Amino acid sequence: MKAQDLKKSILQYAMEGKLVAQDPTDEPASELLKHIRAEKEQLIKDSKIKKEKPLPPITQDEIPYELPQGWEWVRLGDVGVSNIGLTYKPTDITQTNLGIPVLRSSNIQNNKIDLNDIVRVNTEIKNQNLFVEIGDILICARNGSKNLVGKSAIISNLKEPMTFGAFMAIFRSPINEWIKIYLDSPLFKKTLESVNTVTINQITQNNLKNAIIPIPPLPEQKRIVEKLEEILPLVEEYGRNEEILSEMNQKLPKQIRQSILQHAVQGKLVGQNPQDEPASELLKRIKAEKEQLIKEGKIKKAPPLPPITQDEIPYELPQCWVWVRLGDFCSLNPRNIADDDINAGFIPMSHLKDGYNNEHSFEIKKWKDIKKGFTHFKKGDIVIAKITPCFQNRKSAIIKNLPNNIGAGTTELHVIREDTNILIKKYLLLIFKTELFIKNGIKNFTGTAGQQRVGKEYISNYLIPLPPLAEQKRIVAKVDELMKIVDKLEFI
Repeated sequence: MKAQDLKKSILQYAMEGKLVAQDPTDEPASELLKHIRAEKEQLIKDSKIKKEKPLPPITQDEIPYELPQGWEWVRLGDVGVSNIGLTYKPTDITQTNLGIPVLRSSNIQNNKIDLNDIVRVNTEIKNQNLFVEIGDILICARNGSKNLVGKSAIISNLKEPMTFGAFMAIFRSPINEWIKIYLDSPLFKKTLESVNTVTINQITQNNLKNAIIPIPPLPEQKRIVEKLEEILPLVEEYGRNEEILSEMNQKLPKQIRQSILQHAVQGKLVGQNPQDEPASELLKRIKAEKEQLIKEGKIKKAPPLPPITQDEIPYELPQCWVWVRLGDFCSLNPRNIADDDINAGFIPMSHLKDGYNNEHSFEIKKWKDIKKGFTHFKKGDIVIAKITPCFQNRKSAIIKNLPNNIGAGTTELHVIREDTNILIKKYLLLIFKTELFIKNGIKNFTGTAGQQRVGKEYISNYLIPLPPLAEQKRIVAKVDELMKIVDKLEFI
């Protein structure tokens, strides 16, 4: 159970008399209510409060459940008085520490009064009911956010006279500790939901006074308050741990995926096999194949890339692996030649999925309609988003299932074509999902804020840790296996 639901359950148990045991020797709530009525009548006689119209009797239909013996249902207005706060103009607000502090919704934080964000006014306050007293409950009666309507706190300390704003209410009663528990309970929240005015984010004085509340004997109220003081801090601690756990659950799968990929490209995910053809021999075959394609005019010869220096190498590779620049064996952003009327796949950025999976979708369009002004790709090409935040969100994929194996898409993609079709494409894609590739790409962003992107030079010069071909296959299979496990973990 979530901490918030647990707290609601505990408060509802309190409202139903199920949190502590009843004591038959307690003076019943009916006697307590007589004392409260007598006290209220005396305040009216002394002109400290005004006499109000009697509230309607509680009907059987209003009572949500049966109470323990000794408890009573009453209307909230029968056990206390309520007032709406001070109306003031913006010009009344002082810019100094002079004037009367006005308590507002922002001064209620986590069920306590917080004076960090205080407003003071130079308004003359003649109505004494607009000054708060120790023990009053300050209630948010109106707010732009419906969720904040009804939040409350008990005034426990007054270093100077204070008033409260027109969107607030105070409730004054000799049993305010119990009233506060009621205001926090699902019972009161349910009462609010049944009131039409709450749809416009307010509780009227009429709503407040007419709400029905269960009253236990005074000794039981005290036992309930003591029990809640004992267990609610534990629930809050549970809630804090729950938040930490929730954050960990959100972060953990991402961190595990990053770790899997980093181990994969460092040669730490699967074992090396000395019988595998070393990557140096694989690289020779790739270069020979590429030279043949250039000779046949199938691809263009690119300018030579600078040799790899020791300072560039980020970590040590296993034996039989080699470092190589991507541009030494791949073409970047090639162009396609095809008949105008053939169907092709069109991939806008929204069709390229975020994250660690190899997912994309496409729309079918005629080649003549997308060949100009767009990025070209073919089946088997790898596309990488070059703009932020799409690049940071790992929008990259191997293109598949295109009509006629040809397509185009947003210009905010880099296209990587492994000309020889010798390497395992999915191994290359793993590299483009790694934290190292993303972080270094961010460091090499070009352009102004909001328009930053990864340049072609970064992609072309990026160092690829190249394992033997057989090990590439083992790595891809192991990563697929582990990523499926992590996907399940995310939904636990």
